This record gives sequence, C-alpha cells and structure tokens, in this order.
Amino acid sequence: MGVLKVLKEKSIINLMVYGVGQGFNLVTPLLVAPYLISVCGEDGFGKISTGLAISFLLIVIIDYGSDITGVKEVAVNRENKQKLESIVSTTYAAKALFVMMVLAFMSTLYSLVPYFSKEKDLYLLALPILIGQLINPTWVFQGVENFKWITILNILSKVIYVAGVFCFIKTSDDYIYANLWWGLGMIIANTIAFLYLKNHYEISFRATSFKEVKEYLKDNFSIFTSQAVLSLQMYSPVILVKLFMGDAAAGMYAIVERIVVMFRTYILLFFNYVFPRVCYLLDNNAKKAIRFWKLFNGANFVFIVIAMLLLFVLSKPIVIYFKAESVDEISGLLRLGAVIPIAFALSVPLKQLVLGWNYNRQYTRITMIMVIVNLVAIITVMPFYKLQGILVTFIATELITGLLFLSVIKNRLKQAD
Repeated sequence: MGVLKVLKEKSIINLMVYGVGQGFNLVTPLLVAPYLISVCGEDGFGKISTGLAISFLLIVIIDYGSDITGVKEVAVNRENKQKLESIVSTTYAAKALFVMMVLAFMSTLYSLVPYFSKEKDLYLLALPILIGQLINPTWVFQGVENFKWITILNILSKVIYVAGVFCFIKTSDDYIYANLWWGLGMIIANTIAFLYLKNHYEISFRATSFKEVKEYLKDNFSIFTSQAVLSLQMYSPVILVKLFMGDAAAGMYAIVERIVVMFRTYILLFFNYVFPRVCYLLDNNAKKAIRFWKLFNGANFVFIVIAMLLLFVLSKPIVIYFKAESVDEISGLLRLGAVIPIAFALSVPLKQLVLGWNYNRQYTRITMIMVIVNLVAIITVMPFYKLQGILVTFIATELITGLLFLSVIKNRLKQAD
C-alpha cells in the first residue's frame, strides 16, 4: 500500500510539472494564430498550415515509431544502463539516416514539382523542423519519466517560436518565415535538452552496426506504419482542402483544426505522460496498472467533456478572437468539431492498453484500415458536404476505432479488473 501511495504522489507531481509545459503547447496557437491571420490573411494562414502539416507528416518518418516503442523500451530498461545506451544509440542512428534521406528528397520535390515549387520558399524554410525532431530527446525523457525536462524544452521552443513570429513577421509576404521559427525553436531547445540527457544520465553513444539498425527498422515497422497512417488522417485533410477547395477554404479549416488540434494534442501528450507508467505497471502488476489507468484517464475524460461544452457555447467569441472574416460559418464548424476531442479521449486510453499488452499487430491492422476508410470518406463527402463532411468523418472514425480497440483487449481487461 505504501508503494502505491508513493507512486500516486510521484505521478501527481509529475502530472503537475508536465501540465505546465503542455499548457504552453495549448496557449501558443491562441497567441500566434490570430496574429498570423491578421497579418497574412486567411489565405496566408492556410498556406502556413499546409506547410506545417507536411512537416508533421514527415516527422513520422524521422521518428519511425520511437515515440511509442522507444518510450516503452526505455521505460522497461531504465535501470539497465548498457541496454539503455544500446536503445538510444540505435534509435538516433536510424533517425539520422532518415533525416538525410528525407531532406534530400523533399528539397528536390519542393524545387521541381509545380504544386510545391509555387511556394518553394515556404516549404524549404520549414525543413529545420525535421532537424529539430532528429535531436528531440523527449521520447527518452518520457521513458525515464523526467517530465521536468520535457516541460523545459517545450516552454523554451515555444517561447522562441512566439518571439520569432511577433518580431519578424510584419507583412503578408512574411508568411514564408512562420514555420522557420517553429523549426529554430525546436533545434535550440532540443539541443540543450539533448546535452543535458547525455551528461545527466551519463549515456555514451556507441558505434551502431548496420545489423542493429536493420533490426530496429524491422522491429518498428508495424508501429511506424500505423503511426504514418494516423498522421495522414490528422494532417492530410488541410492539404486536401487546399488542393480541392483553395487557400481560403484551407484557412477556414485550419482555424477550426488549430483549435480542435490543441485538445487532440493535449490528449496525445496526456497519453505520452501515462503510457510509460502503464507499461511499467502492466509488466509487474496488471490490477494496479488498470487502477492507475482508470484513475488518470477517467479524470482526463471528464475534463475534456467540460472543456468541449465550453468550446461549444463560446464558439462565436473564440472565432472572433482569431480575427477570422467568416465568423458565422467558422463558429458552426467549430461547434461540430468540438465532438472530435471527446471521441478521441475515448479511443486513446484504449490504445494505451492495446500497445501495453503488445497487441501491436492488431493495433496496426485496425489503425491502417480505419485511416484508409476515413481518407476515402473525406474525399467522397467533400464535394457534397464540404468542411462539415470532413469533421463528421473524423468523429465516426474515432468512435469506431475505439470500439475495435475494446474488442481486442476486452478479455484481458476483464481478467485484470
């Protein structure tokens, strides 16, 4: 009982520290988006959001599942220094390889393909985001549950981004620099955090063989595939809207998405906070793990429901704050979009148990099928139901995904409960 009490106290302290950093992640779009819309217009904001969405899609390639499997491996092997060094060295070697390939390929694509070359400067100036993600040691800090340093790097990167936007973006033509400052913030903050990680934990980066990298690629392929298709689901809609409906529609969608994604991002960050502890406890005591899982995810779900009710009621004042032109249309979209985080807050906790109990194959299969269904549905409904149709497909897909996750773990859940 004493051990459980200590775990709870440590978890609450960690949650408070982690919450401060994630608060910056939630507040940053509220500060930056209205300014960007007022200076660059809805069209310019649509272009910025498209460039950022492409960068986030490419980040999944750089991570190659380390944000899931890497966290889990570090959490389980945190007391085995030799194994920990092997995990960190191999992961960073693979990430460096991917960064070099992606930078070379995307630079060529942005320069030669007409769809991208029209906004070549915007897309090329977003590439530092990928370098920042290469350095990013957050996944290691998550595994060892050092939430203090996750908070530090989050705050520092966002402060640099906000300062860069407000100081250097002064005219509508400056929209091309917005994502550059996101990347510079990541590079500076993650480099400082990486140096701390290396020195504080005395991690020696050893030479990694091609065989080890090959094994890493093989072992992480299924998780990477599922993460890649999930990212397509999250970030491709704004690209599709720009392609089929233009920059103005992309800007309107991006405003709603930016608000809704704040809460989706919060839920994913909460997942990152809870996931290492869930994995650790499932490996030692399943009943204790489920109690912990219910306590934290249950409280989080209540918070999300209350927050979305407030978002629904205050949708019009929120849209006015963002300095958008089409206030009534965007506020209607936002009210519908408020349902998405509630559905997401149901499926993501179930995802923790699916992965924690090593149902990786089932997770990958469900994720891939549902993302493909969602993308097909978006393309199908967009000509008829426009932006409303996209939001409805997200809600339906997330609810069905949660039910499928539950069907995978229901027997284990009954045994552990």
